[in-house]
Amino acid sequence: MTNAVSIRPGRPALPEWVRRLPEYLMIWVPLLLSAAHLVSFSLWTVWISFTPSTLIPVSGWVGLRNYSSVLASRNWQIAFDNLLLFGSAFVLLSLVTGLALAILLDQRVRGENVLRSIFLYPLAVSFVVTGTVWSWLLNPGLGIQKLIHDLGWASFKFDWLIDRDMAIWTIVIAAIWQSSGFAMALFLAGLRSVDADIIKAAQIDGAGPVRIYRRIILPSLWPITITVVVIQLQFAISTFDLVRALTNGGPGIATQLPALVVYDLMFQRSLLGRGAAAAVLMLLILLAVLLPYAAWRYVQRRRAAHA
Repeated sequence: MTNAVSIRPGRPALPEWVRRLPEYLMIWVPLLLSAAHLVSFSLWTVWISFTPSTLIPVSGWVGLRNYSSVLASRNWQIAFDNLLLFGSAFVLLSLVTGLALAILLDQRVRGENVLRSIFLYPLAVSFVVTGTVWSWLLNPGLGIQKLIHDLGWASFKFDWLIDRDMAIWTIVIAAIWQSSGFAMALFLAGLRSVDADIIKAAQIDGAGPVRIYRRIILPSLWPITITVVVIQLQFAISTFDLVRALTNGGPGIATQLPALVVYDLMFQRSLLGRGAAAAVLMLLILLAVLLPYAAWRYVQRRRAAHA
């Protein structure tokens, strides 16, 4: 007797886009909402910058008057000069410090995990806390200068925090302490990704450590260096809370940065139109850094795809 076997047809396979729909929703919906928020408020700020708005937004058109007023103001000129000095010194010194720490940890020293955690710890601290702590350390009546005086060295002087010419360097010091660990982490990842066979071949050929770093290792870190420079420049351009907590733009306006000018115009002087113009100028400075980097990354990806 033959047993009849009934075969039930299987369920049709779902299309690929249907199966991945939850993934798309979880990723793209927040991204699109954030992008819409960013673009809409950026366009609103640009529009406000062409209006005579003061305490509240008003309609009207004043052309480039707000921009010319901001560019001609002494606050903006000092802030822009400080940005050039602070950005250059901060980026260069944080790169050197981060690379030196990464090379140190790459030697497989004892206690590497502890040292790495110590160097990365400042990243977990907010810029307000960093600025506040460094303001205590650099205060001549409370910090390093007072400690040295109490130890008997009465001629020691370290009053940069109240020196108009040196105060900007206190911000550089605090920013380097805060951000060098980030540069170190990226450089260390790059050092650990260098092909060990190439290094061994160079050692067999008689190359010493200095030559290996100069000819093999450091050139391979060039893409990481570009990335660190761009990210650190972005931080330097938008720096606000660190300066606000450390010097509050002082002494006087000696340590003003563009973000403090925007805050001063918008929230202290109630000049909304001029503050928006200063914010747009900050955005243009930021785009002058990000757009070339984006173009460079695009070219790199195209070359890698065609390699």
